[in-house]
Amino acid sequence: MDSELKEEIPVHEEFILCGGVETQVLKCGPWTDLFNDQSVKRPKLLIFIIPGNPGFSAFYVPFAKALYSLTNRRFPVWTISHAGHALAPKDKKILTTSEDSNAQEIKDIYGLNGQIEHKLAFLRTHVPKDMKLVLIGHSIGSYFTLQMLKRVPELLVSTSPEVTVGAGLWACTNPPHLSYVLLSLVRLINRTERGICACCLYPYLHIMMDLCECMFIMFQRIMLREIGSF
Repeated sequence: MDSELKEEIPVHEEFILCGGVETQVLKCGPWTDLFNDQSVKRPKLLIFIIPGNPGFSAFYVPFAKALYSLTNRRFPVWTISHAGHALAPKDKKILTTSEDSNAQEIKDIYGLNGQIEHKLAFLRTHVPKDMKLVLIGHSIGSYFTLQMLKRVPELLVSTSPEVTVGAGLWACTNPPHLSYVLLSLVRLINRTERGICACCLYPYLHIMMDLCECMFIMFQRIMLREIGSF
């Protein structure tokens, strides 16, 4: 996979108005408009990353590229910023229309509930209902993802015996969606003597690397088998 990562992987940056707030979306792969693409080449699955704090999408670009390569470049990997955590440059166009439901303001969008509705508003407008969806949440993004699964009936969490909780991954295989949730680092932090206070930057990044490696293993063992049947 290292050789694949060295190849140029396209990442398209967009700023949209979601819930009345500027939102950055980084799209890994050649697909930029899944909702209006009716061609036979349109992918059947989207991998959607919801970041942790401070909610910067660019931090997850290497991870998104790795996932894109891991799936043989068959499926797009998108990362969304949190509401209010990204501002478009003055020369950058913000994509929206007068009929766009995302232009409607969400009450308390900067709070926890508003951030959850912010992500759901994006999915409703930019992702077709018949598209299979993989949700990956990091830290607070995991909380957002779990709450999203509760609020959207077709994204119910199942307790698959194939998924080991120790790996930090939950799976949902309720058609038409396939959702995976990458859990936060809370359990790992609790194992240290003084919790988060004992974790300096280097050990934290080391833990993140281990967690990403775990994610790759789980993708290979479980997710890719499901993808192959699409």
